[in-house]
Amino acid sequence: MREPYVRQLKLGPMDNFVYLVGPRHSDEVVVVDPAWDVEAIEQAVKQDGKRVVGAFVSHCHFDHINGLPDLLSKWDVPVFAQREEVQFSPELRELGGALRPLGPGDEVRVGAETFQALHTPGHTPGSHCLLAGDALVSGDTVFINGCGRCDMSGGDPEQMYRSLSQVLAKVPGSAKLYPGHDYADVPVTSMEAVREKNPYFAFDNVDAFVAFRMRPRK
Repeated sequence: MREPYVRQLKLGPMDNFVYLVGPRHSDEVVVVDPAWDVEAIEQAVKQDGKRVVGAFVSHCHFDHINGLPDLLSKWDVPVFAQREEVQFSPELRELGGALRPLGPGDEVRVGAETFQALHTPGHTPGSHCLLAGDALVSGDTVFINGCGRCDMSGGDPEQMYRSLSQVLAKVPGSAKLYPGHDYADVPVTSMEAVREKNPYFAFDNVDAFVAFRMRPRK
């Protein structure tokens, strides 16, 4: 798998990761989950000699999209969001003509490369991950040691189980996982390591997964 350019930015009070992602030998990037500090995002873009050509929204929660209006005021670019998430989110629909709804497996072209949107519902109906060469940018679908909550509006633990066991299980183990929050002792690791150590990949049936995921929170 090709190694892309990925710049990881930790921003905001909820330990969010915002990403710049693009081909290794190109100045074009998409901003994944623009939130909290667009000025810091802009500074990183300039530091690395990049050019923003789009935004990719992993899901619609406020802590992942609150920078979109500011970002669009600086760069007139398309916003890629999963079609079901657009239907679910009035905030995304307010973006109007900037929106580019995607279906499962649709491609996002950045420079000379095409990246793939993997529909991974469970945290929200239209959560999706960006598979960019050997990088998987996962939003709140999966973290290094966990997975996204399924007890909020639009959450569904059965869909989360299928997203992990059927969709993300097919991502090569050599791919690097770039999660949506800094919830682990390392910010990036391989999918092989995630599948070995993350407890949510250990279940071979949906009922056991749901019971574990939906156990009372302490």
